[in-house]
Amino acid sequence: MRNARSVAGLVGLAFVVIGVLGFIPGVVSHYGELRWWRTGSGAELFGLFGTSIFHNLLYVGLGIVGLVAARSPAGARAYLTGGGVLYVALGVYGLLIDETGSANVFPVNRADDWLHLGLGVAMVYAGLAVTLAAPRPAAST
Repeated sequence: MRNARSVAGLVGLAFVVIGVLGFIPGVVSHYGELRWWRTGSGAELFGLFGTSIFHNLLYVGLGIVGLVAARSPAGARAYLTGGGVLYVALGVYGLLIDETGSANVFPVNRADDWLHLGLGVAMVYAGLAVTLAAPRPAAST
């Protein structure tokens, strides 16, 4: 199914681009405060989303997985649905933790939390929608 492959490929490409942008001064405000992970990183992508080296590498990695998964319809659907569930979980996790506490390992802020929730729901929806829209084999008589 080409739609699932296209959507997974676009999501994967977007993740790679966002991950790479997270290493570019100017795109990242407070670039000098970019740290490996946890709350020690004061850098913000587009001046809004908390980021760290780990966070950026995670985006690049998930993007590469998406590009590889886009090679097959089943892989694309699994990537969209599974990745969406992970992002919903990450969004809920972010909303439940103390942003200044040691549990904030990525680091995330409220803008990240809502982005992750929205992105996760959209990915799950896309994965399920392309699965439900997939052509069914004709019944044999």
